[in-house]
Amino acid sequence: MIKKGFTLIELLVVISIIGILAGLTLSSYSGAQKQARDTQRKADLTQLKTALEAYYSARNAYPITTGWWGACGDLGGSRDTSGPNGYIPNLAPTFVEELPKDPRSGQFYHPTCGSWAACYLYSSIDGTDYKLLAHCGPETGYPTTSPFYDPTRPTWAWQVHSSDVSKGW
Repeated sequence: MIKKGFTLIELLVVISIIGILAGLTLSSYSGAQKQARDTQRKADLTQLKTALEAYYSARNAYPITTGWWGACGDLGGSRDTSGPNGYIPNLAPTFVEELPKDPRSGQFYHPTCGSWAACYLYSSIDGTDYKLLAHCGPETGYPTTSPFYDPTRPTWAWQVHSSDVSKGW
C-alpha cells in the first residue's frame, strides 16, 4: 500500500519559506509607510512655509508665540489647529485651511525625545523670524544635504525657517 502525502521535513520547508516571504513583505510595507509619512511631513512643512510667507507679506511680521508652540501633548502644549490658539497663531483659516498634525502625532513614544512628541513645533518670539520643526518625526534618515536638515537637532527633527535663524534654535 502506497501512502500519499507530505513528509514532516517537506512541510517544515514550505512553512519556513512562507515565513521568510511574509517577513520580507512586512518589512517592505513598514518601510513604505515610513517613507509615506516622511513625504507627508515634507509637504506639510513646505505648505506651512508658503502660508507663513503669505502671512508675513500681508502683516509685515510672522505670527508671534511665547516660545515653542505645538500640536502635541508634550513639549509645546496641546494647541489647536486653527485660530489664535493654533500652534501657529492666526495662520489658519486665513492663510491655510487648517494647521496639519504630524502623521504619528500622539501615536508612539519616542525614546530619543523621551516623550510622546511626534508633532510640528513653531516659534517666533518677535515676529521677525521663525522656525518650524517636524519634531521627533522623520523616520527615514537625516541627510545633511536635505533642505529640511536641522543642524541643531541632526538626528530627530526636520525644519523650515525664515532667513534669520542665527539665534541657534
